[in-house]
Amino acid sequence: MRLRFWTIGAALAATLFAAAFAAGYANPAAPADGAFDDLNRGRALAPLGSERACERYSGLPSTWRDDPQAGMVHLRGGAFVFGSTRGYADERPVGDGKTRVGGFWIDQTDVTIAQFAAFVQATGYVTEAEQQGGAVVFHVPTRDELNARDLAWWSWVKGASWRHPRGPGSDVEGLGNLPVTLVTQRDALAYARWLGRDLPTEAEWELAARGGLEDAEFAWGDDLIPNGKLMANTWQGTFPTMSTKPAGTSPVGSFPANGYGIHDMIGNVWEWTSDFWSTRHAEPAAKSCCIPHNPRGGEREASFDPREPKIRIPRRVLKGGSHLCAPNYCRRYRPAARHAEPEDTSTSHVGFRCVKRTEI
Repeated sequence: MRLRFWTIGAALAATLFAAAFAAGYANPAAPADGAFDDLNRGRALAPLGSERACERYSGLPSTWRDDPQAGMVHLRGGAFVFGSTRGYADERPVGDGKTRVGGFWIDQTDVTIAQFAAFVQATGYVTEAEQQGGAVVFHVPTRDELNARDLAWWSWVKGASWRHPRGPGSDVEGLGNLPVTLVTQRDALAYARWLGRDLPTEAEWELAARGGLEDAEFAWGDDLIPNGKLMANTWQGTFPTMSTKPAGTSPVGSFPANGYGIHDMIGNVWEWTSDFWSTRHAEPAAKSCCIPHNPRGGEREASFDPREPKIRIPRRVLKGGSHLCAPNYCRRYRPAARHAEPEDTSTSHVGFRCVKRTEI
């Protein structure tokens, strides 16, 4: 397969990034006491946030493979309200709602095709979709398909994988700045460990997604489309048959960063976390004195889908929603929203980003 983009773009990426954070990141949306801290000062991060800027981005962060935290933002952590009373029942906070996480680095964008390609070339890794011979891919269904079966917009496509997102005949040449998709939780974790990183817990992910806005509905405030401006790649129209834009992923960072300088925590692709699925957030270990500290989600045995008793595949928590989320079908394009996904499933709307912890 042809993957020239990840080798020729590194020098260009370094040039583009150099000025972006030379004097430290400044975002008026981030409160002075937010988790974004001085470890970010002087770091070269991608000057993304518009389609034009993203078109020039190779998908490889500045100082890629030289800096252990290349392309990452540091958050000092702290206590925040984990969950929301505005959304679905499984999002409800427990106790007084507060959860604490330690400090950590987190990817400024979703892991890109260019980054994942570099991992595969270096290690020879074979994804689960490639081993299974195919993956689950979205398509706009016909009326007959909708009448014939549930979830008619999903099809298992023979030969689909991160290399061939729509199956045989498709490839990723020149698409290095798109988020990698069609990867399982195990695939994502293998990449993270290659770089000495990890997948975020749900609590870490949500703290980062909020960008310092404690009780906002979305990562940018309470309006889905403030002043008519799209803030994330979500479905525009009536899902799954009518959309005012092509359905699919957009280059990472095509939309404004949140208050911590992090892009695409909402929309574009769902993101894997390390947490096993549970139908509610974890209770404090000692209700009378303590708040949970970076809980690791539910228990493995409780994560199986009770509707499929013969299928014993653990489910993990996905966060952030995707380009397929729409008001008429899935309002999960919010920091508090969560979704259960079998950990061995590869789909065309799921990707990931990594963390590197500095505090326990």
